[in-house]
Amino acid sequence: MLKKLLLFTILGFLALSCTLDTTEVYEELIYIENGIPDLPENNLEDNLESNALQISQWIDNMQLANGLLTSSEKTDYVSLYDNALAALAFMAEGEIEKAEGVFDYFNERIDSEFILNNGGFYQLRNSDGSNGRRTWMGDNAWLLIALNNYHEITGNTKYAELTGLLENWIRSLQDEDGGLWGGINEDGTQIHKVTEGIIMAFNAVEGYDDFHKGILNFLKQERWDLNDQLLVAWPENETHYYAMDLHSLGYLIFENFSEEVLFKAERYKNTQVASFNGEVISGYCFDEDKDVIWLEGTAQMALAFKEANMADEANSTLQQLQKAQMKNSTQENSTGIPYTTNAGTSYGSSLLWEDAPNTPAISSSIWYLFSVLNFNPLDLGRQKNIPAEDMFWNF
Repeated sequence: MLKKLLLFTILGFLALSCTLDTTEVYEELIYIENGIPDLPENNLEDNLESNALQISQWIDNMQLANGLLTSSEKTDYVSLYDNALAALAFMAEGEIEKAEGVFDYFNERIDSEFILNNGGFYQLRNSDGSNGRRTWMGDNAWLLIALNNYHEITGNTKYAELTGLLENWIRSLQDEDGGLWGGINEDGTQIHKVTEGIIMAFNAVEGYDDFHKGILNFLKQERWDLNDQLLVAWPENETHYYAMDLHSLGYLIFENFSEEVLFKAERYKNTQVASFNGEVISGYCFDEDKDVIWLEGTAQMALAFKEANMADEANSTLQQLQKAQMKNSTQENSTGIPYTTNAGTSYGSSLLWEDAPNTPAISSSIWYLFSVLNFNPLDLGRQKNIPAEDMFWNF
């Protein structure tokens, strides 16, 4: 507990200074031994740091004996994406062994799951590992992103085989047009090309080669609105043409992406009364129907604002997220953030699950943590030295 408090104090200071790169942050975390720096007297930053520590404690306690974390308190299902996020959060805190607990689970199932299924890990499963279903490329890309960060941070190659297998499988999903198929449904059918998953794969596969060039060509031809200068989520659907997370994730993934994309996310902004505490909260919806505030996506926007050096926008967004924190029902001095503020629809017209606004969720809580700690899990994969002529977003 003392170690974690020290880590968060240091990270809070570094987030305030905004003068160190990611490598320096980790060096400070791992090797500092002689006390902590004086912090400025700033109630907002102090509150953010305190809240982040309470959220971190909740996430720590969510990890099961098998290394996995369920996606929220009132569910038995485990998400590959949420566990990749958890591994990244553990590393951001300097808790390498807890991150390895997540990685070990999947590493031990290379033969029994990954190879048996001809590539990829299940998107969802029960907490005991049973009832695995659907292989979603985007979630596997997030696992690869987490592994890449692990190898960069620790300097070892413990999971080199797993990393190589994931990269080769993701590359194998590329179509002739440069786009990537989204994986395999439970019934064996192929999942269509999903913009979000494709840009995650672009980030996850390190370097820049014909694979990445093909993705950019596909995005330029098939998923780029030249008039609005925005990535397109669902080209055939006028109502759900755009998706909010393509604004934040696009900015965090692509070099020299215009900051205008963050201002254009205003089209999703709305205000709702939080179901669990009655707070009036402003934030971002999944899409333009603006029927809920998607707290995970709102936290992603906070991090994107920080990366863009838009401090006022980042702080105001984090202040709204503070109002969405709820105490844990069983763990003292720990909190989390629900998936949404209220009942409604997710991207498209599908209804959210019943407890989405009523129980802490791993994804929302971790993206808030990333934002407070100024930790961008996509920064490593962003460093690709893309040729200027391939950056279609700059034309």
